[in-house]
Amino acid sequence: MNFAAAFEQGLSYDAFLAKFGTDEHKRRWKAVYDQVVLSDQQVALLRSFKREMKVLVVAGTWCGDCVNQCPIFAHFAAANEKICLQFFDRDASADLAKELSICGAPRVPSLLFLSEDNFPCGRAGDRTLSTYRDMAARQLGPSCPTGIAPPDKSVLQNVVQDWLNEFERIQLMLRTSSRLRQVHGD
Repeated sequence: MNFAAAFEQGLSYDAFLAKFGTDEHKRRWKAVYDQVVLSDQQVALLRSFKREMKVLVVAGTWCGDCVNQCPIFAHFAAANEKICLQFFDRDASADLAKELSICGAPRVPSLLFLSEDNFPCGRAGDRTLSTYRDMAARQLGPSCPTGIAPPDKSVLQNVVQDWLNEFERIQLMLRTSSRLRQVHGD
């Protein structure tokens, strides 16, 4: 699959919600977005990113896991213009969703990180370790949250950190790449 061409077809966070979200979906996403708070240290880390990172996000506005995680990515992108997010609806972008499948299924959210010159650098998605730990500890509720109620604040903070760790890992990969260091003369 030509990920560079696919990236260009994606939608911004707001355009994705406008196109695919119902009023109720938008309300749920906004509720989580409003709960996400980045610490000064987290913002400083994000602002330190020097390399452009393209991030394809396959999601569904109806998906509780997306409700609880995609607003985090929007906060990261708002902190640094080097983080370029493009959203894709899982059902409307079935080929991309299949290409980024997790555990044999088009689970969402699913992310693909690209370098500035469109080389794949990493994939991540579904739920973070903190979410799985919380689910395992509780052993209650549905196997897929509905997104009707925002996540527990402490779990949300842990998920923010989980995702920040992944974004930082990719940024460090890009910063230490001898190929990109040669391109940028650093």
